[in-house]
Amino acid sequence: MLTISQLAAHAGVTVRAVRHYHKIGLLAEPGRDQSGYRSYDAAAVVRLIRIHTLADAGVPLARVQDLLDATPEDFSGGVEKIDKELRSEIRRLQDTRKRLARLAAGESLALPQSVVGYLDALRGLGMREEYIEMERDGWILVAAQAPDLIDAVIVQKHEALQHPDMLKLYSLVNEALDWPLDDPRIVEIVDLMERMLIAAVEAGVTGNFGLDDELVSLMDTAILETSPGAERLLALLEERGWKGWTRIEQVPANLAERAAALGDPGAGV
Repeated sequence: MLTISQLAAHAGVTVRAVRHYHKIGLLAEPGRDQSGYRSYDAAAVVRLIRIHTLADAGVPLARVQDLLDATPEDFSGGVEKIDKELRSEIRRLQDTRKRLARLAAGESLALPQSVVGYLDALRGLGMREEYIEMERDGWILVAAQAPDLIDAVIVQKHEALQHPDMLKLYSLVNEALDWPLDDPRIVEIVDLMERMLIAAVEAGVTGNFGLDDELVSLMDTAILETSPGAERLLALLEERGWKGWTRIEQVPANLAERAAALGDPGAGV
């Protein structure tokens, strides 16, 4: 007859494990000797080894009892079922790892690669992360609400980066992140934006990418909440006859007069 320590040693487990198996009913409590100590026989060793083998193979303890008491045929079927469940769990964990990898990559988590490439292009221009984050959040909204529009818009955005005025605008916006809200230099940004808007209207470029009104409103709200300076820019643009941020629209006004006011030599021609 064996003590609990001897039993554990024969099966290659700890005494604590043996006591746990007693507690959950996998290993029956043995009789006790005259001194009151547990006394185990060879059958207990065999059962404990089987329990340990199954548990060590990854079988959940809640399923071990059924396999221990199963016929050879049922045992085989039970193991196959557990294996199928484990394969499913492995696939789930692999998918989780992929999502975590995308999360570590930042923008790639919620944005298509075309947008990530555009944001990287802005970084290449020297744009600060404070601005990148604001633009990123806007793209996340578009990607979630209108994913079919992304690629077409990104093409136009990349084309715009080839224009000197757009590069100048980004440069000014980058500097403006440190300006106080009442900084008079913000007028320079508004002047440049208006010149670009007038040129777009004269060229027949509407800037309407097919975003619905609800999404446009949501994106405008997001910008205003994260960038206090955007509110002043909007107010100054509205004074000049332009409304909106994500989708800037011209309020009825004399376009030639506005162009002349900005010193456009071709105004009125």
